[in-house]
Amino acid sequence: MKREELSRYLDKLLEAGRFRDYCPNGLQVEGRPEVQRLLAGVTANQSLLDAAVARGADAVLVHHGWFWRGDDLRVTGLRKTRLQTLLRHDINLIAYHLPLDAHPEFGNNAQLGKRLGWIADDHFGEQELGWLGHLENPCSVSAIADRVGSELQRRPLVIAGDGRRVSRVAWCSGAAQGLFEQAIALGVDLYLSGEISEPTVHLARESGVAYIAAGHHASERYGVQALAEHLAERFALDCEFVDIDNPV
Repeated sequence: MKREELSRYLDKLLEAGRFRDYCPNGLQVEGRPEVQRLLAGVTANQSLLDAAVARGADAVLVHHGWFWRGDDLRVTGLRKTRLQTLLRHDINLIAYHLPLDAHPEFGNNAQLGKRLGWIADDHFGEQELGWLGHLENPCSVSAIADRVGSELQRRPLVIAGDGRRVSRVAWCSGAAQGLFEQAIALGVDLYLSGEISEPTVHLARESGVAYIAAGHHASERYGVQALAEHLAERFALDCEFVDIDNPV
């Protein structure tokens, strides 16, 4: 399909224009005008770009793209190498940050909750990025941690709170530890995010609300996968997800 057609479709599907974000969403680097083979990944790092070249991809679709607010704008060093890889091989770079966190079907939070078997009830936080929900069968924090480890294929970091059984949950993928206090105020028993900060530990211990840090990368692998699968089905594109290992 045409690059512009794909870009317009994704912008509309993910409602890119309604988000106040830290980076441009959509087409970030222009490559060849026709897209048939698409490589999806979490972050547009050099390893993913090299994989795109090796597979003859026309476009790379990611959650973490480039041109972040506060970045050094000079195209030198690693930035030059990355950009040069795309331009030399005429590959498009398409990225969606907050729109891909928030989408009700293909978003990171929707896909994460689905994998964990959590039932979504509402949203909270800035731009309603946080998700509120409940468990069909309340269980212990340790049982949830085991489920998270099994589904995400890595052992999460757990601050157990006061040991209560978990019924009400809140979650937000990636670096969303800043939503923890709001989740506490909403009466949840457990909050899950990708990352954790030093103050988060004290908030969990003092509030009694358990905190699970599942890994930034690990918690954000599933949105872009679901989106790529959707594109493959709808437009008959050749889509492949490549997971570049990241322990964070």
